[in-house]
Amino acid sequence: MKKTYVIDTNVFLTNHESVKSYGNNDIVVPFKVLEEIDKHKQRQDGAGLNARMTIRFLDSLRSKGNLYKGVRIEKGKGILSVKSYDPKVLPNDLDLTEADNQIMATALTEKLNSDSKKKVIIVTRDINLRVKCDSLQIPTEDYMCDQIVDNINHLYTGFDTHLVDDQIIDRYYSNEDVFLDKDEVKLMSNQFVMLVSNSNEKKTALCQFKGYNAPLKHPSEFKNGIWGLKTRNKEQMFALNLLMDKSIPIVTIIGKAGCGKTLLALACGLEQVLENENYKKLLVSRPVQPLGKDLGYLPGTMEEKMKPWLTPMQDNLEFLLGDSRDTMELMIEQGKIEIEALTYIRGRSISNAYIIVDEAQNLSIHELKTIVTRVGEGTKLILTGDIEQIDNTYLDATSNGLSYAIEKLKAYDLSGHVTLLKGERSKIATLAAKVL
Repeated sequence: MKKTYVIDTNVFLTNHESVKSYGNNDIVVPFKVLEEIDKHKQRQDGAGLNARMTIRFLDSLRSKGNLYKGVRIEKGKGILSVKSYDPKVLPNDLDLTEADNQIMATALTEKLNSDSKKKVIIVTRDINLRVKCDSLQIPTEDYMCDQIVDNINHLYTGFDTHLVDDQIIDRYYSNEDVFLDKDEVKLMSNQFVMLVSNSNEKKTALCQFKGYNAPLKHPSEFKNGIWGLKTRNKEQMFALNLLMDKSIPIVTIIGKAGCGKTLLALACGLEQVLENENYKKLLVSRPVQPLGKDLGYLPGTMEEKMKPWLTPMQDNLEFLLGDSRDTMELMIEQGKIEIEALTYIRGRSISNAYIIVDEAQNLSIHELKTIVTRVGEGTKLILTGDIEQIDNTYLDATSNGLSYAIEKLKAYDLSGHVTLLKGERSKIATLAAKVL
């Protein structure tokens, strides 16, 4: 039986084509949702883009008919209509000036005015609205179209273990070529693997898997560190291998606060720009949360407006350059280092550069795609972030751009990924990340 889906504002701000995900079922857009979408259209982030695209999509439907009576979305899809509500359908103690209450009233009104057997469901990403709906016996669903994995525990980590015969580990340590059989183990290009002896679990070997036709690679080349930084755990050593490998142009690194993801990326960038000269410049950036017009409320020039968001990157660079602001400013003046807000990278094509995008978990899938497509010839792109610490209202650990990139790129030899597990900033930071 056909259903009617009442779509909340946050669903449209997540994906402007969300209404096409419900097959031949009908779609109701509460009038209040149109008002809320209009408030977001000036934003310069992904939510603002989705707001503008939603308005254009609904305007295009007007040419096919009347939105109050309903217009078919496209061939094979349901009817979309914009509806208001009867204020009498809600309990008297609910404030109808609240947007959520108006959306619930619209759903209840639609239920009363339609076939009693037809199920009316509110689709929203707002957890509290789903709780309120449940108390009024209104069916609800979350919008999960952009979810890349069911659970963050299933996200690709870039590391695996594999049981092998004792002799294989001996051969590996004797620097003989060791290959893995694809019928025995399923690994991704540039994945790291721990070989474990099937006769003695304490006998192990750390390797980097490049492909089934390539021998396992020793990942200990940079165990002594880069740019004065020494690795403190195996995951950091894995990260250095990916960051220093010019044949891997896109690297993703995730981990909790204090695990060293940003510092490692910057150190490798300085090494390859200033020492090895593999790249012409180091460009570091991060999403500005909140993006768009909120910058206008800060005083000063554009550079001064950006300072609060870019200061963490500058602090790390100063530390790596010997706590010398003069040295950092000289590198910036010479064009060797660029520090920019992500908003101003989008229109560019960047070649022969080492790009670090920090806090990439706050990017939507669309924004992430926009950034990656800016990469020109000879450029290496590093995406770092903590998927459990997301400031973007319309994203979560399984639907953000960084998680999407990790899962979508893992099968390709042009990319590599590492999950950093241990906090190394300080004992206090490690304790705080663990227990607070």
